[in-house]
Amino acid sequence: MNPASLADLQSFAAVARLRSFRKAATELGVSPSALSHALRGLEARLGVRLLNRTTRSVAPTEAGQRLLDRLSPALQDIHGALDEVNAFRDSPLGTLRINAPRAACELVLAPLLGRFLEANPGMRIELVADDAFVDIVATGFDAGVRFGESLQQDMVAVPLGPPQRFVVVASPDYLAAHGVPECPRELQQHRCIRIRFPNGSFYRWEFSRGSEQFEIEVDGPVAVGQMPLMITAAEQGLGLAYVYAQYAAAPVADGRLKTVLEDWCPEIPGFYLYYPSRKLMPAGLKAFVDMLQDRSALARSRP
Repeated sequence: MNPASLADLQSFAAVARLRSFRKAATELGVSPSALSHALRGLEARLGVRLLNRTTRSVAPTEAGQRLLDRLSPALQDIHGALDEVNAFRDSPLGTLRINAPRAACELVLAPLLGRFLEANPGMRIELVADDAFVDIVATGFDAGVRFGESLQQDMVAVPLGPPQRFVVVASPDYLAAHGVPECPRELQQHRCIRIRFPNGSFYRWEFSRGSEQFEIEVDGPVAVGQMPLMITAAEQGLGLAYVYAQYAAAPVADGRLKTVLEDWCPEIPGFYLYYPSRKLMPAGLKAFVDMLQDRSALARSRP
């Protein structure tokens, strides 16, 4: 078996697992056309069709599924062996793939990238902003980021960044015209800017003060998919927005927005980096986790 055959088998496994040439090409760092050509060559050499293809979908044939079932453990063993070798290097090599909500990418992860790459010049980072809940193992990521209550029990979790805080903001013009809410339940009489999750549901605004905790289903004329767009809509006077405090810091500081209901918006635990609980961690992921733990220890030691 020539050396290219292993690459072809890895390519087949990625397409069969993801059921998509485009997604597999992105994961492997090649073009979809090159990937398709490689798989046609593999099928020709084997004399068996491995994938059924249409313009809309791709799925393994019976022969392809049997090959995938046998290949997957073998490829995992190969990757594990390479990771074990990589762990002995002074400087980790390869690509660290992280899936995280857009807010975590912008507010927490982005500021860490420069320090990590400077300390590990042989590494690359692929940071995918995705607000949907994904299976990081099935989709080929080394790690993901979520709030603590969203983590699966079989994952290892490491605190990532400081506590977070949500705030309710509106433009001065909106508050002058519609009044200032004194308690969260009054939001149901206000125009609110909603955010929709990738699964189609709307986020319910969460509040707490002392022992009181509850969620409010708000309504309003505008719904968006990203918090920066909520800020823009709020600045235009279209309603109240519920956003991460860091997103609102600049417009609040210069007077474009005002905060309300502050005593109902305490700090909450921050994000967590999570990854599969496995015996051997890839060297790049271990280096990233070590950096996070060093930062946490430094923060705790400060007066």
